[in-house]
Amino acid sequence: MDLRIFTEPQQGASYDTLLTIAKATEDLGFDAFFRSDHYLAMGSADGLPGPTDAWITLAGLARETKRIRLGTLMTAGTFRLPGVLAIQVAQVDQMSGGRVELGLGAGWFEEEHRAYGIPFPKEKFARLEEQLAIVTGLWDTETGKTFSYEGRHYQLADSPALPKPVRGKVPVLIGGHGATRTPRLAAQYADEFNIPFASIEDSERQFGRVRAAAEAAGRGADDLVYSNALVVCVGKDDAEVARRAAAIGREVEELKANGLAGSPDEVVDKIGRYGAIGASRIYLQVLDLDDLEHLELISAQVQCQLS
Repeated sequence: MDLRIFTEPQQGASYDTLLTIAKATEDLGFDAFFRSDHYLAMGSADGLPGPTDAWITLAGLARETKRIRLGTLMTAGTFRLPGVLAIQVAQVDQMSGGRVELGLGAGWFEEEHRAYGIPFPKEKFARLEEQLAIVTGLWDTETGKTFSYEGRHYQLADSPALPKPVRGKVPVLIGGHGATRTPRLAAQYADEFNIPFASIEDSERQFGRVRAAAEAAGRGADDLVYSNALVVCVGKDDAEVARRAAAIGREVEELKANGLAGSPDEVVDKIGRYGAIGASRIYLQVLDLDDLEHLELISAQVQCQLS
C-alpha cells in the first residue's frame, strides 16, 4: 500500500510551508506529495497568506526534491487551456526528472471562479473529455509530427506537440463518484482511478464500475491503479487524536467514520479494509500543515506496518 501526502493549500499555506511538508514527505519515506488546485479558501478558513498556484508550486518542488512523485488532486479543467496545460505539466515533469503525475477534473467550485474572474462554463464534463483527448494526444504524438484536433470546445491546428514528458507520457489520474461518465473516461484515459472521501462500500462499488468500464473498452481491469483520498488524524492516544481533530475543526467520531482517524493500529486496520476491496494507494489528506509530528507518527507507526 502506497501512502501519499495530500494537502489543501487554499486553506492557508505559503510556498515555504508546502516546501517544508514536501521535504518531510520525502525524508519520512512517503511515496508522493500531492496538492489540490484551488484559489479560494473554503469554510471558515481565512486562507492567509493567499492562494498558491498548483503548477507553479510543483515546479518549485520539482527542483527542491529528489525522490517523491508530485501531482494534483485534481487540476481544475476550467483553469487552463488544454494545450497550455500539456506544456506546463511536461515542463514540470522535465524539471523533476520524470516524477510528475496529472490529476485532471472538470472543476466545480463556482465561487472561486467569480472571485478571480475565471469563466465557469455550464458544460464542464464535455470540456473535460476534450481536454483529456488533447493533453494525452499532444504527449502521444511522435516527435517531428504534428497534432490537430477539432472539437466542439477546443480546436488545435498543426501543433508541434512539444515539449514531451521525460518518459513520453505523464501518468493521468481521473476520479470521482459519477456512476457512468466518470468510469468511461477513466477507462479511456486514466492510469489511476481515485475516489475521494468515500466509504469502503461506496469505493468498492465505484471500483467495480471502473473495472467493468475498462474491460468494456478493451483494457484489463488491473491496468489501472485504484486509490482513495481520505482525511487523516492519528494520535498515540485518545487525547492526541482529540487535539489533532480540534485543530482542524472536526469531531473524532466523525473522522473515524469518514476518514482515517484514531490510534496507529486503528488506522492500519481501516487502510487494510480499503486494500481488501482493491485500493493499492491512499492519499492522506493532511489539513494541519504546521504539525510535522503528525507526519512523523504516521511514518513511524502506520507506514512501517503497511510495508
